[in-house]
Amino acid sequence: MTVNSDSGYGARPLVWFAVYQLLWHLLLPLAFVRLAWRARHSFAYMHHIPERLGFGYDKPITQGSIWIHAVSVGETRAAQPLIEAYLARGETILLTHMTLNGRRTGKQLFAREIASGRMRQVYLPYDLCWSVEHFLNTFKPKLGLFMETEAWPTVVFRCSEIGPPLFLVNARLSERSARRIARFGKAGRSLFQAFAGILAQTDFDAQRYSSLGVKNISIVGNLKFDVALDAQLVQQGKLWQQGLHTSKRLMVCAASTRDGEEEIILKAWKELLLTNSWETTPLLCLVPRHPERFTEVADAIHSAGLKFRRRTEWPGIPKDCSGLDVVLGDSMGEMPMYYSAADLVVMGGSLLPFGGQNLIEACAAGCPVLLGAHTYNFQQAALDAIQAGAAKRIEGDLLLGEPIALQEALKALLLNTAELGKMSEAAKTYSIEHQGATNRILATLDQQNFSLR
Repeated sequence: MTVNSDSGYGARPLVWFAVYQLLWHLLLPLAFVRLAWRARHSFAYMHHIPERLGFGYDKPITQGSIWIHAVSVGETRAAQPLIEAYLARGETILLTHMTLNGRRTGKQLFAREIASGRMRQVYLPYDLCWSVEHFLNTFKPKLGLFMETEAWPTVVFRCSEIGPPLFLVNARLSERSARRIARFGKAGRSLFQAFAGILAQTDFDAQRYSSLGVKNISIVGNLKFDVALDAQLVQQGKLWQQGLHTSKRLMVCAASTRDGEEEIILKAWKELLLTNSWETTPLLCLVPRHPERFTEVADAIHSAGLKFRRRTEWPGIPKDCSGLDVVLGDSMGEMPMYYSAADLVVMGGSLLPFGGQNLIEACAAGCPVLLGAHTYNFQQAALDAIQAGAAKRIEGDLLLGEPIALQEALKALLLNTAELGKMSEAAKTYSIEHQGATNRILATLDQQNFSLR
């Protein structure tokens, strides 16, 4: 049974939705247990608890803002050019997150705007009917933009019924996710049909949303190409690279690695260093995706018998890396520095079936990329980067933890600096040629009579 939305965007499946709400209410205590468990690493997880339920907002409350939801770090950084464009139009921004690190990133990027009152940061409440209702009635945003893959049923259906118009922007949908949604039948399809529109990154994404019965789809490109790298961090990275090159050392950055991938990388690196191919041995900079795993990864490096230091042991730019096999990148917000210092990137999340992490930022820094087999979260970007000569795919399966394919790929490139140079130039060109998603998103929203100028 369904009920048509007032706005006509979609229809709420009542029986399915009732079961969904019942489960949320039954499992709500576990959500707070999970926060308390994470608070072992940072008590900040216990801050702003009432916001998780749609209450406890500091006054004054600004209504009629552009509401942008960016669940975590990657989505928040991707939203930056869009947020800046709306701020330039004189709009106020309501920025919501689900994760602590997403909130921290937003605060870091927009400290001045938050301090001036032009932007408000809160947590998106848990997807309970009463918490969502209070949130929407409190802030009354005039336009909602959800980033990439977020689709909370209570929020989406309620916005389709009472407003604001809610769009999924920079939207992506992997084959795996599309199959998972299809298993829910009409309930799954109706969720995405309830958006006012979907602004997809690529043809692949648009086709998958279309298969779910979504009608209002536009292809606008990927906002991540429009994100400008922090100039100060880029300069720090270049200074670090100059120091390494003075001693004739190349550096590989294994970026945003996930659980299980560090074992493969460290095995490959140890074997690589044992070969007799090096005038000066290269350096590995290993940057885990999740900060709560920094200590775990440090223990893994130690267990591998490799000499290392934490990046946080240096007060400024890392210096005097002589005698080190690995630098553990245990800092937050410094990826532009790591990429700018590196001669080659191994992209985390792609060695094992996690879908891959953002290779675009590495290319923007002019750093060539090695990709594993699993890049479904960045399918088009990965294919385009390989075609442009900015990236290469590792030939071989790493699922069994065998490092030989990665070792051979690293060795082939590190011993061919001319090839690395060509790939670096190709990476810069590739990142520039794919810019423009911000303007296309604004134009698309304006054309659909949601002009906010």
